[in-house]
Amino acid sequence: MHIGCPKEIKPQEFRVGLTPNAAVEAIAHGHQVTVETMAGAGSGFPDEDYIAAGAKIVGTAKEVFDTTDMIVKVKEPQAGERKMLREGQILFTYLHLAPDPAQTKDLMESGCTAIAYETVTDRNGGLPLLAPMSEVAGRLAPQVGAWTLQKANGGRGVLMGGVPGVGPARVVVIGGGVVGTHAARIAAGMGADVTVLDRSLPRMRYLDDVYGGTFKTSYASAGNTIELARQADMIIGAVLIPGAAAPKLISRAQLSELKPGAALVDVAIDQGGCFETSKATTHQDPIYDVDGIMHYCVANMPGAVARTSTIALGNATMPFMLALADKGWKKACEDDEHLLNGLNVHAGQLTYYAVGKALGIDVLSPQLALKN
Repeated sequence: MHIGCPKEIKPQEFRVGLTPNAAVEAIAHGHQVTVETMAGAGSGFPDEDYIAAGAKIVGTAKEVFDTTDMIVKVKEPQAGERKMLREGQILFTYLHLAPDPAQTKDLMESGCTAIAYETVTDRNGGLPLLAPMSEVAGRLAPQVGAWTLQKANGGRGVLMGGVPGVGPARVVVIGGGVVGTHAARIAAGMGADVTVLDRSLPRMRYLDDVYGGTFKTSYASAGNTIELARQADMIIGAVLIPGAAAPKLISRAQLSELKPGAALVDVAIDQGGCFETSKATTHQDPIYDVDGIMHYCVANMPGAVARTSTIALGNATMPFMLALADKGWKKACEDDEHLLNGLNVHAGQLTYYAVGKALGIDVLSPQLALKN
């Protein structure tokens, strides 16, 4: 198979979909690899590294899209990239279609086969291709939240760990999954007073058993959530419903109940955000003010630490990428039901139920798509 990796064009996206090591593996399996020039520069991988791996470097994204069988990326294809996709081509990347009807429509019209990193599963019910970036985003969330809390940035002017005689920042993390756990660990490590909210009693028992001395847990009822939010200096939204739009956990009306200058960090913004007032921002202009509450809603948070993120993502995606290349998408998905769960679009039809429900589009089951 001929594998292509274009340069990411989303604002301030410095990651790359294919590392030189992944190129070495693919070529060792007998495949061709074509990479757009400077695609890896933002992650510290110059063109020379790809050439040494045996890949071909081309000057434009169009050459990558026109000549390859499978496109491997990081972020969802932008409007111009979607126009270059063609029938029968495989797209392997993050998609986050539920809050994005325009992208969904374009992918369906392209006729491509789109497999989303964020809906591939594993035997434990986890999301192995989302987990590395969730870990990165979770660990970044308190760091960027602490910056947002600084008075010069519009925040409350509260130091995360406090100082002797002055209490620490109060941090509420909504969601006790991968993002929330990593966010809570780092926030607690910075000295903050941290509470994690979740609706799963088994998950809270696990967190309490493992981290009981590090942060607190509490049940995420609507009343309890707003009560703790009123006391918080920082609220980190870390709720995920796989493939679906994120639930809105704090409404605009409730902003008036929060502390002036409190920081909301919405790690769920890729799925539409879990605060009603959330809107996607960029690393260049990451925060905005709504009713005196500071919002940090960067849609590609791991892009800020591009080298760490690229290597972590590449470690996770490489086995699936090689399976798709070695076997073709149909055989690879027939052999691995967890990879089949990543199928979101095929031959003009939507194949992921949660996206169809969110957007009101009829869905073809992925099992039937295998027969098309």
